[in-house]
Formats: sequence, structure tokens, C-alpha cells
Amino acid sequence: MAFQGSLKELPLPDIIQLVSVSGKTGKFTLSRDDARGFIFLKNGQMVHASVGNLTGEEAIYSLSIWNEGEFQFNPGEEADRQTITKSNTNLLMEAARRLDEWRVLSKKVPSVEYVPELQTRENRREQITLNPQEWMVITRIDGKRSIVEIGKTLNISSFEVAKILYGMITSELVALKKKPERAPDETNGELLDLAGRIRAIAEEYIGDSAHKTIEKTFLRALDRIMNGDGEFAVEAMVSEFEKTASLLRGVAVTEQLRSRITEVRAVAS
Repeated sequence: MAFQGSLKELPLPDIIQLVSVSGKTGKFTLSRDDARGFIFLKNGQMVHASVGNLTGEEAIYSLSIWNEGEFQFNPGEEADRQTITKSNTNLLMEAARRLDEWRVLSKKVPSVEYVPELQTRENRREQITLNPQEWMVITRIDGKRSIVEIGKTLNISSFEVAKILYGMITSELVALKKKPERAPDETNGELLDLAGRIRAIAEEYIGDSAHKTIEKTFLRALDRIMNGDGEFAVEAMVSEFEKTASLLRGVAVTEQLRSRITEVRAVAS
């Protein structure tokens, strides 16, 4: 029987703890706005997780700071790979620590969907000194990328970007603004284009033997995108392509497929 609820009521570490003590195997699906993450358990132990471009431990830590959204646990669903080797105890202790840290960060960083922009002050006289991490983030600030998107370009978690930004926001070097909402037609057009490129990658790596399956999955994704499912539709399509690749072509080809899709999605974002 599926177990579901709201992340406002229970933080993720507590939810994982509740399910893991029973030794269950299954998949958590977490959704927040257009974002979706997955955590797989095997006999109560976390073995794989993903959200956006993050997998494994970093995906767990990123998901653990979600303070809103929905979760659902479906028993019996197994992961097709293992990206986590640490024990639940170690992972949940670190997740809880980051959650506590996020409660402090959130006073200056309400959401990782916010966009940082550089502040200019004509009467500023003090010398500004930045450490290497701050310089790294500063070079990615363009007034358009969100904290999440900056993390993707640097291949680090949005949590780490928020930590780096915290001091610069406090010293008024950086300010945050909400990301402007794009028109549905514009967003759908970008997602349809992305879906087409992902389908081409699937055809390249899986081969002609799965052409009908690929086409059926692709068309289903297009229909879902046009009906407002957005990124969820793309995530579902990628998941189906990975399952097909694993079944027909094996682990090595599946990893190559996954890597290429990740690259295309990073560029698209």
C-alpha cells in the first residue's frame, strides 16, 4: 500500500526513518512545484537517489531541505543502480545537520529558485575581499540564473551555492529576486525541444530494436507536456528510456545514455 503525505507535516529525514525501520523495499517520489526527486530503498536501506542533476548522497541532502511539497512511497519498486553506500544513520545525521543549517540560511535565502544579482553602491568605500568559492559563484551570476541553475553550471548542490551566497547577501554585495514566470507556451516549447533531443539520444544508444517503445514513450511525454505536466513529463520519459536501455543494452550503455541526457539537460537549463 502506498504511503503519502505533505513535507510540511514531516521533514524528509523523519519520513525515511519511519519507512526504513520496517525494512521495506520501494521508491519515494517527492514533488515540489516543477521539481521531482526519487529515493529508492532496499530492505530499509537507501541505495539510490536523484533530483535534477544530483544523484546519490548529494541528492539526499538536497531533498532533505525541502520544507514543502508532497511525498509518496510505493513499495516493491527497485532501483536499477546503486549510488549510495553509506548507512542510513550516517546519511540521516548529515541530512538533519543540513536541515538545521538551512533554517539559518533561509533567513537570507528564502528559496533556491531565487535569482542572485550583484549590488552596486556608489558610496561603498571598503575593500571587498572574496574567497575562491565566492569568486566561483560570482562569475556565474548574470541576473537570470537561479541558485539551482548556478549550482548546475558548477556541478555543486544548490545548498552549497546558498551557503556561499549567504555571506555576500549579508554584506549587501548580492541581492535576491524572484525569477520571472515564463509564459506557458514558451516553457512548453523549450520542453518539447528538449524531449526531442532526448529521444534522439535514446535512439542512438538503445537502437532500432526499441524504436516503437521509444516513439511511444516520446509521444506520451509530448502529450503530458502539452497538458501541463512540464518537467515531470520529461523526468518520466528519461526514466522509461533508462529502464529500456538497462533491459536491452546493459549497465554500461545505460550509464552512457544517462550521461549524455544529463549533459543535454544541463545545457538546456
